[in-house]
Amino acid sequence: MTDRTGSGRPPKPLGPRARIAVVVSAALLLAGGATGYVLHAGARPTARAAVADASFTLAGPALYFRDPTTGRVAHRPLSGDADARVAGGPSCDRFYAAADTALCLRAEPGVLPKTYAIVLDRQLREVRRVTVPGVPNRARVSASGRMLSWTVFASGDSYATSAFSTRTAILDLRTGYLVTSMEQIPLTLDGARYHAPDVNYWGVTFARDDNRFYATVSSKGRTHLVEGNMGEWSARVLRENAECPSLSPDNTRLAFKKKVSDDPAAPWRLYVLDLKTMRETPLAETRSVDDQAAWLDDGTLAYALPGADGRASDIWTVPADGTGTPRLTTPNGSSPAALR
Repeated sequence: MTDRTGSGRPPKPLGPRARIAVVVSAALLLAGGATGYVLHAGARPTARAAVADASFTLAGPALYFRDPTTGRVAHRPLSGDADARVAGGPSCDRFYAAADTALCLRAEPGVLPKTYAIVLDRQLREVRRVTVPGVPNRARVSASGRMLSWTVFASGDSYATSAFSTRTAILDLRTGYLVTSMEQIPLTLDGARYHAPDVNYWGVTFARDDNRFYATVSSKGRTHLVEGNMGEWSARVLRENAECPSLSPDNTRLAFKKKVSDDPAAPWRLYVLDLKTMRETPLAETRSVDDQAAWLDDGTLAYALPGADGRASDIWTVPADGTGTPRLTTPNGSSPAALR
């Protein structure tokens, strides 16, 4: 598949000693990042089921999520008993689903860790697989199920430091076209074309038209919210200090995490941005959320936080208008995705 972002003159071949040095350095760097990821995510299960049980399919209304204990996807009713979960989904490190499509990111640790981005149909059968270097980070599917995006950490394991590099891809299932890296998309900042060698993208979210999208871009120690256009293959900066955007079902607001502190243990807070007025609203969740929040409906957001009683993570919800209080809805869960 063609890489839309690949262009330019091929680099001059490295000599044998230089090649060895590059390989060794990359191995050490990525191995360290993979170790940090595994520690952060909790113990990985010893048995990793590659496929879902035959009876486990995409069918809403339901909340789909990853069970950190088993590493497999489960689902539960969107409302009602939080303990009424159904197990038996595929084994994933990150998961998201919409319409008739699911995206499963599965890590394969090693000296040079890699990630499988696995596209699944309504019966959660594999229809396509893309292999990328790095460890899983973000996964998104557009409301129609047509557009998919994933982000991996190429090095490091935390947005709280500047010592990381990401690679974000976009896949159009209708055309089969794959953009393996967004880094060369023409970017406009303050009305001018922006170029920098340290540009990183992550956290894509798609509009209902499958053309407009939002994402985070970082460069020179600053993060920005960008609005992109697939048809024109362009992106423009809307504002600074907005990470991991998530577009509401009605396409009028963006949930995002905003850096509010230099404390590496609690740097972020969840906000919602009105795209018409560009007014932001802090949500009632005051704990630091390192997640790309998911909308359960136009008024409620779901997100993962470190769990209690030794659990790797729990899923919480909070109203999207700044009122109310956070509520624990799914103990022992992460990667929430609402199928309506």
